[in-house]
Amino acid sequence: MSLISFGSRVFRSYYLHVLGRRGCSTAAFMPESAGFDGVSSRSALHEFSVSNSETFWAALARHRLSWMSPFHTVHDCDLSRGRIRWFEGGKLNVSVNCLDRHVQTCPEKVALIWEKDEPGSEVKVTYRQLLEMTCRLGNLLRRRGVKKGDCVTIYMPPCPLAVASMLACARIGAAHNVVFAGFSADSLSERIRDAQSSIVITVNQGVRGGKLTQLKKTVDTAVQSCPNVRHVFVSMRTENPVAMTERDVDMEEEMLKEDAVCEPAAMDSEDVLFMLYTSGSTGKPKGLVHTQAGYLLYAAVTHRYVFGYSDGDVFGCVADIGWITGHSYAVYGPLANGGTTVLFESTPIYPDPGRYWEMVQRLKINQFYGAPTAIRLLLKYGDQWVQKYDRSSLKTLGTVGEPINTEAWQWYYSVVGGERCPVVDTWWQTETGGICIAPRPSEPDAEIIPGMAMRPFFGIKPVLMDSKGKVLTSNDANGALCIAQPWPGMARTIHNDHERFKDTYCQQYPGYFSTGDGAHRSKDGYYQITGRLDDVINVSGHRIGTAEIEDVVNQCPEVAESAVVGYSHDIKGEGVYAFAVLKKSVEAEEGVLSKQLKDLVSQKIAKYASPDCIQFVERLPKTRSGKIMRRVLRKIVEGDTSGLGDLSTVDDPAVIQEIIQSHDKHFRKQ
Repeated sequence: MSLISFGSRVFRSYYLHVLGRRGCSTAAFMPESAGFDGVSSRSALHEFSVSNSETFWAALARHRLSWMSPFHTVHDCDLSRGRIRWFEGGKLNVSVNCLDRHVQTCPEKVALIWEKDEPGSEVKVTYRQLLEMTCRLGNLLRRRGVKKGDCVTIYMPPCPLAVASMLACARIGAAHNVVFAGFSADSLSERIRDAQSSIVITVNQGVRGGKLTQLKKTVDTAVQSCPNVRHVFVSMRTENPVAMTERDVDMEEEMLKEDAVCEPAAMDSEDVLFMLYTSGSTGKPKGLVHTQAGYLLYAAVTHRYVFGYSDGDVFGCVADIGWITGHSYAVYGPLANGGTTVLFESTPIYPDPGRYWEMVQRLKINQFYGAPTAIRLLLKYGDQWVQKYDRSSLKTLGTVGEPINTEAWQWYYSVVGGERCPVVDTWWQTETGGICIAPRPSEPDAEIIPGMAMRPFFGIKPVLMDSKGKVLTSNDANGALCIAQPWPGMARTIHNDHERFKDTYCQQYPGYFSTGDGAHRSKDGYYQITGRLDDVINVSGHRIGTAEIEDVVNQCPEVAESAVVGYSHDIKGEGVYAFAVLKKSVEAEEGVLSKQLKDLVSQKIAKYASPDCIQFVERLPKTRSGKIMRRVLRKIVEGDTSGLGDLSTVDDPAVIQEIIQSHDKHFRKQ
């Protein structure tokens, strides 16, 4: 008997044994809970998962993952040192867990529905087809010199070959580094170099919103400064030919030459599965590292329980695969659960603002997971674009990327969901690997409060810290959001910089994981996220460091220095507002220079990072030690000049009045 069929048989017999032994709703909800003494409700199950973390996660790992060798240690963690290790001794292969074991039981089940940019032209890929695609590509990567432990960079829009590329890396033991296909050549090259990739996988052209993007050309520009790159694999998304060099590989043509069977590598639980770069408060993006077993298990269980996913459902996560949401909830979580998952290539308003809901009707989507920025955008177009389509298949609505405002939540719940679908406002990060706080899972009739993430997931123990680093024990409190104990899905380190990982996440509150977010805990004990505590802006769910944007603005020869802050934006959640100080000799027209700076940021980082507003000022408010007082600038932009706070450390208070007056004039021009 194969490992895969044995694992499936054990879980099925365990499930039947559980339901026969205990008919309570908790055991039916999570079969493993039958073995947890004293657990008879979902709130009790959460308490058990926190107080008996080792028992809880061991049971889930043994029964929900297929292992080549069993683990001997559930976890060995010390948050104060940034040491996080789960399921040591265990060996498995992530692609086997996502593909092979489902092919054994339901080979013709649809794994992926590729919702192409062209409306109504979806492509369905079965588990058998996806396994074959993955194996051929895994063999091609091996033939081209990719070894266990290498890292492959993927620069592709959402499509089946992008998913196969991720899984092919996992199959042969290579890590992957997916870079959002909207990033510029400079941003791409920086990530290729840091990941030390010798292979880049891309497409000839991207298609989004009816427009073509020249992704192969972007890669060509990027790899000019990446001497380690030996090959660029090119898939043909369109029929338009692109220039090919000796370095380039026709991906589909070469895959056809490969065998459809690829031996999976036996990977240690703590081997690297992928790196994903996210912006920090310094100018340098950080490559967060996720490992094999813990990440996959956490993505799978959060996918199943937060969204109420059932076998046979169609899960519609519209996030790009270049972000952690796409990794966890468009790829790994659904596929580990043997689900059907949608890959969305287009935009919410192409060809019209009914695109999402026409797709829901046509594909019969059961769970829909998107960003508040898109919900706010669609709300402005009116109800008719939603009501035009049948949404009766929907069972759960979700939001991700930023807190959702009450107006958008109410519209989403009432108009999109017809007041019958729970809305799960999920809080999590690239660093956490999966959802940590959300309204569900909970008792079926438990309340959901608009705009609140509310309840910690199983195994998650959130705490609030005051300004002195003390744990706030009372409710109706505000503080820095930390997590008091490790969980399997969390990132392990920053690539090549573990000291930065410790400094960022483990040192500010020793023994706790610092999320960098602030939160409010209500009198009922529910959590509401209040925003970032550091200088990171969340634009339409994309986090970008202010220092990264400032670094680009400062590259302009006319600019002496700059400061960038976030501000409330009706559509994006947060917009980008830049203050620029010009060099004394500059006599450029401000409108021309403003466009030049916006274009520069678009070119160097990405279009979404381009400032919405640029205000030219004579000087910036600074402390006596020379630190720019961004909190003061944020208050000015928000119009809260009466709440500037303590200004005792400002070097010259007159500069603040100058900026306020300049801002008022600038605002009137807008």
